Amino acid sequence: MMDSERLVEAFDERAKRREGRRDFFRAFGAAAVMAGGITLVSKTAPVNAQSAPALTDADILNFALNLEYLEAQFYVYAATGAGLPASLLGGTGTQGAVNGGRQVNFTDPAVAAYAREIAADERAHVEFLRTALGNAAVAQPTIDVGVGPNTAFSAAARAAGLIGAGQTFDPYANDENFLLGAFIFEDVGVTAYKGASPLITDKNFLEAAAGILAVEAYHAAIVRTTLYAKGIATPSLIAATEAISDARDSLDGADDIDQGVRPIGQLSNIAPLDPNGIAYSRSAGQTLNIVYLNNMAVTGGGFFPNGVNGTIRMSAAN
Repeated sequence: MMDSERLVEAFDERAKRREGRRDFFRAFGAAAVMAGGITLVSKTAPVNAQSAPALTDADILNFALNLEYLEAQFYVYAATGAGLPASLLGGTGTQGAVNGGRQVNFTDPAVAAYAREIAADERAHVEFLRTALGNAAVAQPTIDVGVGPNTAFSAAARAAGLIGAGQTFDPYANDENFLLGAFIFEDVGVTAYKGASPLITDKNFLEAAAGILAVEAYHAAIVRTTLYAKGIATPSLIAATEAISDARDSLDGADDIDQGVRPIGQLSNIAPLDPNGIAYSRSAGQTLNIVYLNNMAVTGGGFFPNGVNGTIRMSAAN
């Protein structure tokens, strides 16, 4: 099949998805009117403002800081064999320890270079947010990025069907496992920042959040691109991203928007977008569903065994 024909097929497929989404919203909107005016909520919309507590910019940035602690610890361990220094862990709330990992024995020089670069970026994000928040910065909560049958990584892999009961998924075992571990985090970070950005009122903080969002998107793209490229020779890697994507969808609500790197025809799916070519959003509650590995309203679990620090702590009830 010619490349031009593949492109036409891909565009036709996106058009069908876009029209299907519009039909859904039309039907939902009509039902809402008949029911007396229900507020529409999706992955691209914040929760009903009348039922949600007022949040400050500091609340939102501290929520982001919790996520940056998690990403930074994973990448810094993978790249260097040690976690963040103690000077970057203190703050308000209960400071927790890290069930940490270890350095990956990378065999692909490109993946090793990506790991070192992302680790440096994530540490810089922690430092920046802590400086911006000053004395209001939350401490690092308890974090699980360790290895074992009962760790968060193994629970996530088990939920995706990648391993069986009692088995261990080790994201530090090799290049491919590291990339799959990174895949769990990166898409979530992008959607979380996009969902939180409209809630920030201070222009300077909003600009900073947009800058971090852009960096997280670059990180997600390189992880997805590398997994797709390696998946050409090892199709099980592409299948694993689809399984992880399905598991995330099972946690954060009814919408089936999350996407792996499966190609459309012969095209890759590096950027997970809605039918309009726009990256989708997650609310704070949906983000916590994934990192807590729970689709109910809870205040801890998964990668944050005791929950995150700060005002925003509860996941959504899905």
